[in-house]
This record gives sequence, structure tokens and C-alpha cells, in this order.
Amino acid sequence: MTHTDSRLLTDIFHAALGAANPYECVSHHVDQISRTFREGGFRRLFLVSFGKAAYLMAKAVSDQMPQAVSHGVVITKYGHTQEAALSPMVEIFEAGHPLPDENGLAATGSVMDLLKSADEDTLVLCLISGGGSALFVDPFPPVTLAEKQEVTTLLLKAGAGIEELNAVRKHISLVKGGRLAERAYPAKVISLILSDVIGDRLDVIASGPTAPDDSTFSQALEVVDTYGLRDRVPASVMNLLDCGVGGGLPETPKRGNPIFDHVENIIVGSNGKATEAARQKALEMGFDTTILSSELQGEARVVGKELAAKAKEVARTSFVSAHASIRPLCMICGGETTVTVSGGGKGGRNTEMALAFALEVEGFPGITFLSAGTDGTDGPTDAAGAFADGKTAGRARRAGHNPETYLANNDSYTFFRESGGLFATGPTGTNVMDLQIILIKPGKELQKLFDR
Repeated sequence: MTHTDSRLLTDIFHAALGAANPYECVSHHVDQISRTFREGGFRRLFLVSFGKAAYLMAKAVSDQMPQAVSHGVVITKYGHTQEAALSPMVEIFEAGHPLPDENGLAATGSVMDLLKSADEDTLVLCLISGGGSALFVDPFPPVTLAEKQEVTTLLLKAGAGIEELNAVRKHISLVKGGRLAERAYPAKVISLILSDVIGDRLDVIASGPTAPDDSTFSQALEVVDTYGLRDRVPASVMNLLDCGVGGGLPETPKRGNPIFDHVENIIVGSNGKATEAARQKALEMGFDTTILSSELQGEARVVGKELAAKAKEVARTSFVSAHASIRPLCMICGGETTVTVSGGGKGGRNTEMALAFALEVEGFPGITFLSAGTDGTDGPTDAAGAFADGKTAGRARRAGHNPETYLANNDSYTFFRESGGLFATGPTGTNVMDLQIILIKPGKELQKLFDR
């Protein structure tokens, strides 16, 4: 891949990030919050911010309403804070993600203690972003944090989707699935939400702490059974779910519950907005540009292969037909795929997708690809994702690396680290799922390939 191609892909990716900037997304709503606080006659403003974008979202409020915040708690992932100070009334915690840890438990305890004093004269401003499910954590007794970590790990490795994962997490939690709104009642709650899920569903983002929950104990139990985990999930979790199914525990708050009369949930940023910003940037660069989807999902390696096949077909029909376009093309996707782990390697869904893409376009010139997480991290790695093109697999083979072996072992991160192509941004401060960008450029080599 040329430096020019990687630079173009990087610039398009960063344009998308700009549309999901947490500080700006919240800033657009600060006047509304201030007006609500003033006209509603509230005496106190509690700030509760959690997720990967929690720090920057809270900073927007702290900078623009410095005197209004009575008290606040921020919970974000390790390394996702900045040196710039917030209001002295705001506590900042860093905690574990994707697996919850003791810091997250302690920080969530601070939030719940704060909300004990919330009343009709209190406005609770919740700033919610992706990652909140792991960072905002308080297991339903007798389930322990370690047991919740174990359940999360089992489901992630089994390839459970975010909705399936959250259905279980909500029903072994005291804070998810509308229970934060339940604890804050009768206070007024406004949630500004940066979406990291397909369809921007309020009940799924961060496990829907301020939204009605449509899932049930029965559905949570079905997820466990779907992935054949009943004998591996801790007994305390199984007992809790079975008890809930039998009516021995209260369900999560549902639609129509009066607590939600006091709640306003607002989506302030999403993958759809990010992909549109990427499209605009690519158009400015001179590409004929199409958004394929902002709801991409499925097995990462399968999706990678399908996108590569789509790219080859588009290249053939665009550059070879009698009415061939001479302008380069750009195709953009967004969403969140999954990886079913069967090997012992290291990687995430974006590097795995990029490796599958590389294998499918091997030998095809003019097609380049970037798949990356908008939060700057891809699974348990320090990369956001990876670049791939028609030369990626061949270059690796010449260096003695078999791409198929790495893919079979879920070792995509190691493949790109050794062969070249890792895309590293560091923590971006936002999280609106993943982006995939495909560039297709006409050229004599590509023309000859299709003329055969």
C-alpha cells in the first residue's frame, strides 16, 4: 500500500471522528440543559458521566456550566482522561473495559450513593457513551464482580452480539436496564447519549441505564442456552436468572413505568453521522462515494470477505464496462461485527476483518481498505484496526508468514504487526462503533486483470 493511499484513508477516518467528537456533541445541547435547569426551578445539578467518551462529554458541561454542577462522577476507561481539569465538584474514575473491575465497582457505588439524595428539586444529567456496560457496574447480589467478569468473557468468546450480551448483563445488574432512572426517581433525568450500537437503540447503548428495558429474565436465560454455556456460567448467575424467570425477582423497568415520565433520552452522536462525515470528506477528495451501510454486523471474517468481493465487482463494472467511470471510488461502512474465538492468537474484529479482506483481494491492484474502531482500540490490542490491499497477503507470504494460518488462529493483530499494516490512533475519546473505508482506483494493471 502506498503512503498516499494510507494517508487518504486516514484523513477520511479522522473526518468521521470529527463528527463524533464528544465535546462538540454535548456542547450543542448545553444551552438546552442550562435552560431546563433554570426554568425548572431545580436547586441541584448532578452530573453522571460513564463510557469511553465520558471525560470529554463531562468537560463540555464543566467548561460551559462551571458553577451549575453541584456534584458529579465520571467513569471512563483507563487512559481515556486528559490533563485538563474538570469542575472541582466532579470526581474522576478510570476503570476496566471490556471486563469490569473493582475500580468500576467503586465508581458506580459513588454514583448510586449520590443518587440517594436526588429529589424533585434535582436535575440529573447523564452523559452516556459506549463502554458504559462494563464501566458502570454493580452486580445483583449474590453475584460477585469476578463472576460477572466470567460471564462477560464467556459470552464475548462465544461470539454473542451486543444485544445478547446486554440482555444477560441487565438481569444480573442493579444499575442497567432502566435501573439508574429507577434509582434517580423522582428527580428529573436528561441523558445525552453517544450511540455505539446498531440502530441507536436506547435500551442497548451501555445496557440502557435510563431507558425502558424490553428484555426479560427468560431472554437472558435463552442467550446462555443458545451458546451452550449453562454448565460453564457460575451457579450464582444461573440461580439468579432461574429465580427471575420464576417470578422471584422484580423485572427491569418496562415501558409505561411512571419513572420514565421524568426521563428524557437524547442521541447526540452516532455511527450514521460519522459515516456521513466520511462520505463528505471522500467527495471533497474527488471520489465517487457511496455509504453501503451504517448497520454492518455479522462475523468479522465473513463480512471482510463479502466487502472484498463487493469491491472487486464494483471495480469490474465501473472501470471495464463501455460506460466506465474514470473517477476513483470510495465505499464506506459502519457498524459492529463479532468474532467467534476458536484460536489462541491476538486480535480484534477490525484486524480480523482486514485480514479476511486481504486474502480475498490478493493480487488485485488499486483496491485498499481500512477497518478501525472509532474509540482507537480493537479488542485486547493497542491498535484501532488495520490497512489491507491486494499486496498485503503476498508480501506476508514472501516474508514466510502464512495469512491463512494467522486467520485460523484468530491472530490477526500479530499478522499485521509482523507484516505491516496496523493502524494505531491511541484513545480517541469517542466511540461510535467501527468504520470500514474502501478505495478503488482505476489503472492499467487493474484493467489488464479484468481483460483476461
